[in-house]
Order: sequence, then structure tokens, then C-alpha cells
Amino acid sequence: MQFAIILLDLAGAVMLLLWAVRMVRTGAERACGPALRGALRQARNARIRSAGAGTVLAVLLQSSTAVAMLAAGFAASGMIPVSAGLAILLGADLGSALVVQVLSFDLSWLVPALILVGGAMALKFEARGIKQGGRILMGVAFVLLSLHMIGEATAPMRQSALLPLVISYLRADYFTAFAAAALFTWLIHSSVAAILLFVTLAAQGVLPVEVGLFFILGANCGGALIAVWLTRGEPVEARRVPLGNLIFRGAAALAALFVLQVVMFPTHPFGATEGRQLVNLHLAFNLALVVCCLPFTGTMEKLVTLLIADRPAAKVKEGRDLLMSRRTSALDRTVMRTPGLALASATRELLRMGEVVEVMLRPVMDFFDAGTTDQIRKAQKLDDDVNRAHTEIKLYIAEVNRGSMTAAEAQRGVELTDFAINLERAGDIVAKNLLVLTQELRDKNLRFSRAGWSELAGLHNRVMANMQLALNVLVSSDLVSARQLVVEKERMRELERMSHDRHLKRLQSGMTQSVDTSDIHLEAVRALKEINSLMASVAYPLLTQSGDLLESRLARSGEAADSIAAALA
Repeated sequence: MQFAIILLDLAGAVMLLLWAVRMVRTGAERACGPALRGALRQARNARIRSAGAGTVLAVLLQSSTAVAMLAAGFAASGMIPVSAGLAILLGADLGSALVVQVLSFDLSWLVPALILVGGAMALKFEARGIKQGGRILMGVAFVLLSLHMIGEATAPMRQSALLPLVISYLRADYFTAFAAAALFTWLIHSSVAAILLFVTLAAQGVLPVEVGLFFILGANCGGALIAVWLTRGEPVEARRVPLGNLIFRGAAALAALFVLQVVMFPTHPFGATEGRQLVNLHLAFNLALVVCCLPFTGTMEKLVTLLIADRPAAKVKEGRDLLMSRRTSALDRTVMRTPGLALASATRELLRMGEVVEVMLRPVMDFFDAGTTDQIRKAQKLDDDVNRAHTEIKLYIAEVNRGSMTAAEAQRGVELTDFAINLERAGDIVAKNLLVLTQELRDKNLRFSRAGWSELAGLHNRVMANMQLALNVLVSSDLVSARQLVVEKERMRELERMSHDRHLKRLQSGMTQSVDTSDIHLEAVRALKEINSLMASVAYPLLTQSGDLLESRLARSGEAADSIAAALA
């Protein structure tokens, strides 16, 4: 019974650790997502700079896997070469080791202050950056709290009669210990959480340092395996980056594992306690990897290109055409005499239409930075799919309207048709405006100023988030989300005015990049604002029915005001 309680306490503590690490990562991504992506772009041409950028990003995100996914995405879109992606990942693993280094210190005295300040920032402030900053602080507090819980949960294990037998077996079978740690790290999808767990066990005297070394090496290998698994369905360029990192890391970890069986490695110079020794050895391993592997990223790029070869263009086109030909419309004609089911079918097809527009819009900033003519044309061709879906949805709902429908069903049909029209317009703006601007910037060999790029990236990131929110409202009809959409529309209008004013100031100062890209910058900002407004339109029918929308404005009194505050909280 006591053993079951210990396992339950340990499992709860580990789950809190995983959730807290994720909380910090998502907070950092939401607070400064465009800045993180911009840092990777700027570092793509130099190995040392790329490794440095990877280190900084991993510290901010507390996850080398998150950095790996960013780097893989850039490699897939042609923004960075595979060798630069490998340099970024080597730096990211070092950054992850630095995170472990900091969190391994006894900072439990900080927990109340972090929760107090972080909670106040998240609950009392409306600005997105401050709210996400509070989320990060609370996440760090929960990480520290979970480590304290792990320590308390594992303390009784030191008196267990079974523990010496398990440790004796793992000390003799080093490969099993290595493989078990690698598998555990892959299963929980967090090398930071796995390393912190092992370090805490060692600090409690549960895990001897020699077995802990096997676990640390296994966790390093398992951490590299996570990104390989997550990118298994991505384009070949995206899969090459994490595969190269796995080869670097796996080969080094296995080599160190076998050396430990031959050579008596002294651990006492790395710290006074076993927990501190493991933390420092983990950092030393990753630092050695950066120093030894960074010069060979170009060679590794050639190797992974051989291992994951490019698919012939003809086969790629054939597979894409086959996929498009097999696409089954969600518009089910067998249920047209049942308006409720027919409208549900139209909603599903409308959701797919919105996802295609999202796919078109997502890479726009990447295309502004380094898009090719072929990539831009492929994105523009998706507008044909949007136009086709728009026509099919309109005709389908019109035919359903010819049958017997209630007033509510007829109104819903009108709302779906209106949103289909707005999505088609959004697709046109992306294809005939934004993507044309990306081509123009490329043809003229122009670059936005750093401030201009930051503004555009921030607006683009906000529109992408609001587009996802709009599609959620389409399906869920959630009033809180609908109110938030309209609030976001007003905020987007303010941001457009602010961007316009700042751009004029840059023009007045004579900044060359701003002068050269002025028309493109202003048109892009207007296009993003218009797309955002089109997405927000899905909220109007819901808010009109609830009484929150008065003459195209949110009601500002009574219950509506409380709802807005709840939406922003």
C-alpha cells in the first residue's frame, strides 16, 4: 500500500513537471513568437551565430524540441540550409542543458513570489505580452514546486529493499539503463523534464551517479529522437535536420557509454553532490558536442541527404494530383432533405475551406524573407481550391433552401453563405495581393527595415491566431470566443494605425529600406487588417442574437461588459 502511494505521489509530481515545462514554452511562444522566428532567420548564414541563436531560443522556450520543430520548418520552406538547422539544434541542446543547470538549484524560496507576481500579471493585465509573461513565471514556479514534490515522493525509496537490487542490475547492464532512459524521455517528449527527474533522484540518494550517467546519456539520445518522430510526415528537408542531430547525438552518447565501461571516469571534479555532478556532466556533454560537431554540419548535411533522398519531381506531382483527385467533399447530397444535417455538412466543408486559406496565409512572412517563385506560385494555386469550395457551398446551401426549413435553419444557411463569401475574399487577398507583394519584394531584391519587419511579423502572427479562433467559433458557436474576436478586430485596427504612424516617421527620417519598401509595407498591413476583419465576421450573427452587438459595435454595458472582461482574462 505504501509503495502504491509513493508511485502515485511520484506520478503526480512528474505530471506537474511536464505541464509546467509546457506552460513556460507556450507562454514564450505566444509572447514573442515572431521575434523567435526572426532570430533564426538572421542567424542562418553563420554556424556559430546559428548555434548561439539555438541556445538562446532553447533557454527562452525551455525546450530543444520546440527549437528543432522551428528549424525543421524553416528548412522545409527553404529559409535555411540543413547545415544551419543542424547548428541551431546543437546550440538548442546546449541551451536546454543550461535550463537544467539553473532549475537544478534550490530555488524553492522563489515559488511563492513567482506565483504571486505571475498570477497578478496573467489575471490583472489585458496586454497579451504581460499576460504571457505571467504564464511563464507561473510555469517556472510550478517546475520548482514539482521538483520539490519529486524529492519528497522519492525520499522513502532510500529505505526500500528492492532498490539495491534494481540499481545493481542497471549498474551491470549499462545498455538497458541507457535504452530505458532514452525510451522514457521519448515517451514524455521532454528531455528537460527527464534530466531534472534523474538529477532529483540522484540528489535524494536514490540513483547512484554511475547509473545516473547512463540515464543522462540515454536521455540525450531520446531527446534527439523526439524531433525525428514529430517530423516523420514532413517534407524531406524538414526530416533531415532532426535526423542529422540524432546521428550526432546518438553516436556521441553511445561512444561515451562504451568508454565508461573501459575507463574509470572521475565524477568528483564535477561537483560536491551526485545531483550536481550529473547536471554538470550533462552540460559538459552538450558543450563538447557543439565544439566537436559544429565544424562538420556541412558533412552531416551530405550524409542525411543520402539517407533521405529527394523524391523525383514527377512522383511528387503525381502524388499531389492523386491526393487532390481523391479529396472527398464534405457536402453530403444524401442528407439535403434534412436541413440540420445538410447545414452540418456545409459547416464541415466551410471549415476545410478556411484551413486552405490558412495554409495560403501562413508562409507569407517566410516568402517575404526568402521565398522562391515556385513556392509563391504553389501557394497562389491553392486559391483555385478556395474558389471551387466557395461555389460548391453557395450552390449546395441554395439547393437546401428550396426545401422545407425552419426560420433558424434558413438564417444559419445565410450565415454560412456569407462566411463562405468572406473566406473567398480572404483567399483572393492572399493570392492576388500579399503573395504578389512577396514576389515584388523578391524581384526588386528589397528588404524591410528591422522595425518594419517586426511590425509585419507581429500583425501576421496576430491574424493567424485570430483565424484559428474564427474557425473555432464557426464550429463551436462559443459566445466568449466570438466576443474576443470582435475585441481583436478593434485591437487590429489600432495596431494598423500605430504601424502606419511609425512607418511615416521612418520615412521622415530618410531610412533607405523604409523608403524602398514603403508601398509594399503599407499594402501588406492593409491586407492583413482586411483579412482579420473578414475572419471576425463569423462572430457577428452570434453576438447579434445574444444582444451583445449594437449597430456593429459590442454592447458596452451590463452583462456584455462583463463578458468582454472574461474574454480578455
